[in-house]
Amino acid sequence: MAIACILLAGGIVPAARAADAPLSKVVAAYYPGGSSSRYPIEHIPADTLTHLFYAFARIEDGQCAAKANADANFVALAKLKREHPKLHTIISIGGWEGDGFSDAALTDASRKRFVSSCIAEFFDHQRGTFDGIDIDWEFPVYGGPQHIAARPQDHHNATLLLQEFRRQLDGIGKRRGQHLWLTAALPGGRMESAGAYDPAKSYELAAVAKTLDFINLMSYDMGTTFSPVTSFNAPMREVPEDPLAPESRRWNSVEGAVAYYRAHGVPADKLVVGVPFYGRGYHVTRDGNDGLYQPYSGTYPAGDWRVIKAKLLGDPQWQQHWHPVAQAPWLFNAKEHVFVSYEDPRSIGIRARFARDHGLRGVFTWELTADDDEGSLLRAMAQPFERDRAFGK
Repeated sequence: MAIACILLAGGIVPAARAADAPLSKVVAAYYPGGSSSRYPIEHIPADTLTHLFYAFARIEDGQCAAKANADANFVALAKLKREHPKLHTIISIGGWEGDGFSDAALTDASRKRFVSSCIAEFFDHQRGTFDGIDIDWEFPVYGGPQHIAARPQDHHNATLLLQEFRRQLDGIGKRRGQHLWLTAALPGGRMESAGAYDPAKSYELAAVAKTLDFINLMSYDMGTTFSPVTSFNAPMREVPEDPLAPESRRWNSVEGAVAYYRAHGVPADKLVVGVPFYGRGYHVTRDGNDGLYQPYSGTYPAGDWRVIKAKLLGDPQWQQHWHPVAQAPWLFNAKEHVFVSYEDPRSIGIRARFARDHGLRGVFTWELTADDDEGSLLRAMAQPFERDRAFGK
């Protein structure tokens, strides 16, 4: 990919509290390890990204475990780091189907055992591959997949678990003379598996923010199969005609999610806005409003941006629309009665500029391999932060 270099200042500093970590802007992406056959690690635009999150490690019997056949990817990732030493590579643990967190976080002994196993796996056995750990627990207490264990105690145990990660990472970082990163992916969407959802009921947000270097705010998945009608996956701001209950709709947007986290004690420079490189589609049962905010009978496999761009945008059956409040595009196929919410370079750029202009830490995407061959979405995501290079921000 031919993508302009915008890597921002970071560098190695002595291990210390999260608050003492380098405060350079973040331009980050998740990379699913299972994509390496289609999108090899050596193709990752390492001079554009500041942080790369390798997804996912899993939990087995209360301990960290790499997924099968991951060793070759880790070797390639270590090589990429040697060639691009300013790139921070972080192993992400969990994901939507990632079970085992509630049990691992339950007691002081289980927390110590779990964290120690992660340190051993990714900083001893895989030494030289990773600079930090990302926790993607979806979700403490409630809201995640129904088959995954969750407890009321998760609310505080999640904080204790992150504090144990911080303690052990700082210990090994001090011995090795480097700062090791600790981050977490936290939700923005207000509709989850249990219906109406509140992130503050899953996480002690202010306490978590003090422990982490930054939060990857999943300011997407606002409109999913948990939503009562078709809606935008990542609306920029609240849309009054959205029929979602007002107490949820108020926060169910990029702007709303950021405001909610800020109101709950999370500093602006701890928030990294998430942008999706994928679409969500629905078979509508009514064609009004060009498919927007309509009931639906099932989902449609919209695919990633690269698929949407190649297969849908050039097809005249797919009418293209833009919402001036949501600041988002959508497609409607009247013949097939299908609505698709997606992001394009214009909408991605708007969200990245919002992050920059509001003093947030940066922007990240789920996920890198969903971009087109030209890296159109990544370029749009990174461009607003180019001006910070000259000032070392």
